[in-house]
Amino acid sequence: MDKVEIIESEERRRYLTKKRNKKIAIRSTQILILIALIAVWEIFADLGIIDAFIMSSPSRILDTFAHLSSNGLLHHLEVTLYETLVGFGLGVIFGIIIATILWWSPFLTAVFEPYLVVLNSLPKIALGPVIIIWMGAGTGAIIFMAIAISLIVTVMELLNGFHATNKNKIKMAQTFSATRSQIFFKIVFPSNLSTLFNSMKVNIGLSLVGVIAGEFLVSKAGLGYLIVYGGQVFKLDLVMASVIILALVAALLYGAVELLENIVIRSINHTSKK
Repeated sequence: MDKVEIIESEERRRYLTKKRNKKIAIRSTQILILIALIAVWEIFADLGIIDAFIMSSPSRILDTFAHLSSNGLLHHLEVTLYETLVGFGLGVIFGIIIATILWWSPFLTAVFEPYLVVLNSLPKIALGPVIIIWMGAGTGAIIFMAIAISLIVTVMELLNGFHATNKNKIKMAQTFSATRSQIFFKIVFPSNLSTLFNSMKVNIGLSLVGVIAGEFLVSKAGLGYLIVYGGQVFKLDLVMASVIILALVAALLYGAVELLENIVIRSINHTSKK
């Protein structure tokens, strides 16, 4: 190893160390801020500065977590997760299919683009009562709400990505007599995997929002139902515990999509190198 390589290696080591230390500092600061907020919340509740009955407190929320089986939190979590994952999965599948059909036909794109814009700007929750009448007061209506909120985002994100695909690559494929299906599956879709995963990261949260909104309107189980029930009977500890679980679920689902993206991209890169 010559002198230049040693210097470059040392520079890279310092850069990676600096980057790692910065990441540790950011994460440590985030954790300290969270601990400080929890501590202030608990102290204020103990001193009576805030009403623990109305605002709850970390200790009361922990007590609620300690009795998960008695208050049914685990069952409600399972229901919400099932509805979210089904709604999210169907929203992604239908979104890919619709975006593909629209890309395949420029005529259909021109016809339906204004409708997509309007549907995207329309508050889907306002359609809740109509969805309940259509689908019935049950799990189907809640899943439909999740799909309605996330579907249009998937379609628009993917369609824009499909249309923005490198035109030179497409023209080169056309000069070699590639069919439209070959262009799509070999160039367009692979080029937009990052776009697909970005839309999935957004949609996993939107699906959860749709499920909670549906559970607010009509449900007999789920974290949304639990929040409404807790508010009605003034069990604010249960409400706050449910909200915290929702935040954790949202973070874990986002992380799961991110992990899936890394696995897929790594697998594709590994395959392309062979």
